[in-house]
Amino acid sequence: MIPTYLLIRDLNLLNTPWVMIVNGAISVYNLIITRTFFETAIPEELHEAATLDGCSHFRYFISVVVPLSKAVISVITLYYVVGHWNDFFNALLYINTDSLQPLQIVLRNILLSNQAFAGGAGSGAGAGAGSYAQQFADQIKYAVIIVSTVPVLIIYPFIQKYFEKGVMIGAVKG
Repeated sequence: MIPTYLLIRDLNLLNTPWVMIVNGAISVYNLIITRTFFETAIPEELHEAATLDGCSHFRYFISVVVPLSKAVISVITLYYVVGHWNDFFNALLYINTDSLQPLQIVLRNILLSNQAFAGGAGSGAGAGAGSYAQQFADQIKYAVIIVSTVPVLIIYPFIQKYFEKGVMIGAVKG
């Protein structure tokens, strides 16, 4: 964590939106899954045929490989979206400006302040006020949970048809 912070600081990415993008841009695990898919699912004969037809490497990738790779692209995209959506720790470390805080930090701050409010309200005038404050705190907590899960739940049905096929790419078949 310390070497990464020093690297981010030396690259002048502290308190910039780029720290959230650059820091999690490449995942080695996802790269290995994608490479394995390309090696096992795309036949070498397609590359040879495209080369004989005068196709460059870039044209082969765009015209042949990408259309055949919709499953793995969908799954890896889902992994990145969920990973970035749930990532609050990098923002907690590298972003100090309130205007740049992502939604997950704002939701976390709401939960923490709500917990403090509910804890302090129980020692007030009576049991009724403390009970009402606890119910209010619980309702806000549940609303925060819904707000944080809805975007992923909206995205998932659109790529669900590719998900099972794409996840099984790296599995042992036999």
